[in-house]
Amino acid sequence: MSLAKILHMNIGDGESSYANNSTLQETGIRKAVPFQKLLIKGLANHNVFNECFTVADLGCSSGKNTLLVASNIIDIVHEVCQENDRKVPQFQVCLNDLFGNDFNNIFKLLPDFYANLRKDKGEGFGPCFVSAVPGSFYGRLFPNQSLHFVNSANCNHWLSQVPRGLESNGSNICMARASPPNVYQAYQNQFHNDFTKFLQMRSEEVVHGGSMILTFCVREVADPTIADCFAQLELLGQSLVDMIKEGLVRESDINSFNVPLYFPCEEEVRNIIEYERSFSLENMNVSQLNSDPYVKDYINMTDAGELSQIHAKNISKVTQAVLEPLLISHFGNSIIDMLFKKFEKHVAEDFLKQKPKRLFMTIISLTKK
Repeated sequence: MSLAKILHMNIGDGESSYANNSTLQETGIRKAVPFQKLLIKGLANHNVFNECFTVADLGCSSGKNTLLVASNIIDIVHEVCQENDRKVPQFQVCLNDLFGNDFNNIFKLLPDFYANLRKDKGEGFGPCFVSAVPGSFYGRLFPNQSLHFVNSANCNHWLSQVPRGLESNGSNICMARASPPNVYQAYQNQFHNDFTKFLQMRSEEVVHGGSMILTFCVREVADPTIADCFAQLELLGQSLVDMIKEGLVRESDINSFNVPLYFPCEEEVRNIIEYERSFSLENMNVSQLNSDPYVKDYINMTDAGELSQIHAKNISKVTQAVLEPLLISHFGNSIIDMLFKKFEKHVAEDFLKQKPKRLFMTIISLTKK
């Protein structure tokens, strides 16, 4: 089955749902707001949009973050128009994600979203039209020259497919530090092909002078053998290996499972943008985030054991919200609870040995040539 049909975040609003475990992604979205303001001011100054401002949010997922992106962009356009004494345009907001995304949950949020727009901006504001566009952003999604602004948050590190030629990766379920060199190369090649394709598709859809903001995870060093960006996935892989010994998982199933995630280094991203040539790179900013989004909530705690348990539970819930559907599609549903209990134990033990892991996130501002 193709990845586009099975990859999605945990749906609903339960304890392990993405809707309730996406604070980390929200932090990335909020960090992008100043860069969105700069680009939208440029669009207004060059009269790129007039009667209608068309926005695409690619990889929107489902939950509070989905309409947060749209709200931020609408607020910025409204503010810029008022500063320039120009009429606020109508808005077309196109929400995109893969076919398994919980679009129904998004639709349930729309009445309050529309009501808040009218309350904040006045009854004469808009109108704003929100639509869903399911499909992979590694293919075409919109008509030629139809988008003024594209936002994609926390998405481009997801590959279009699991790279080929990973048989030598053994029990590693990702591009781990113990993976052989050919695995690194396979992941790198897949990202190069995917990100190039992504830029090519958007170059057809974005108007001349239109803009994109892309936010996704990167690794802090060029050498993948010393980067620890997938340290938590390595612990998840160890949890699966533990289950072999208990007869709960077959070794062959682990050996055939690889997570389609790749965190490029900054230089790789720059090189692909320059190679593809459709967009000008306006800005590229890399910032650090705590892998545990709730770390500030217990910063004054002194009991290391208790702290490690809380940290491990947080990391486990965030990881389950993102990876559970992918794991179920390969291993089935019966192992999930046990797997994440083991994972939580490994994370707690790792926490006591070393500092919590940091994530590196890039925010990229692009203008269509």
